[in-house]
Amino acid sequence: MTQDEMKQAAAEAALAFVEEGSIVGVGTGSTANHFIDGLGRMKSRIRGAVASSEASAERLAGHGIELFDLNHVSEMPVYVDGADEIDASLAMIKGGGGALTREKIVAEVATRFVCICDETKQVEVLGHYPLPVEVIPMAQALVARELSALGGRPVPRAGFVTDNGNLILDVHGLEIRDPAGLETAINQIPGVVTNGLFARRGADVLLLATPNGVRKLTAA
Repeated sequence: MTQDEMKQAAAEAALAFVEEGSIVGVGTGSTANHFIDGLGRMKSRIRGAVASSEASAERLAGHGIELFDLNHVSEMPVYVDGADEIDASLAMIKGGGGALTREKIVAEVATRFVCICDETKQVEVLGHYPLPVEVIPMAQALVARELSALGGRPVPRAGFVTDNGNLILDVHGLEIRDPAGLETAINQIPGVVTNGLFARRGADVLLLATPNGVRKLTAA
């Protein structure tokens, strides 16, 4: 089974968490794209979706799924998204696609966060994958200095602007043993919009695809 086939298997398993007649929160990235394609096959059974990025919104619309503004959604039973890294506590690094801020906002509204990924994303300690930090442009140098003081090596993501009009610093060289603490510390730096640690609001369920099938893990 290829990595893409494992991603598709995890995405297909997540369809079982979609409630009849509900609005579904949808993430961003290659694994989320498989989930969107699955939603397209059952679009008559849902009211619509809230997208965490312009790219996901376009793909959802292409399937004829109605899009909702999150400001007009009071409840959302499930948010489904992938991860760049995830640990045993179901804390994650996300934002490889640059949609971390909107992903974090949509995840906060959802009752349940279902993470879908293949087994290569599971790690003992977060940080091998660079941690994305969304930054207001005028604060890039300030934030970079503060991130360096925290032990990381921030690198501007070349030629990339988020859907919110901001920049991304990818922080290399971190060994993240207190994900929630570091998430809070980075978010307190002036000029940071948010960072790609999803620990204070981690996943509730992990659907982890392996060559032998999809494993379901829940947060402790």
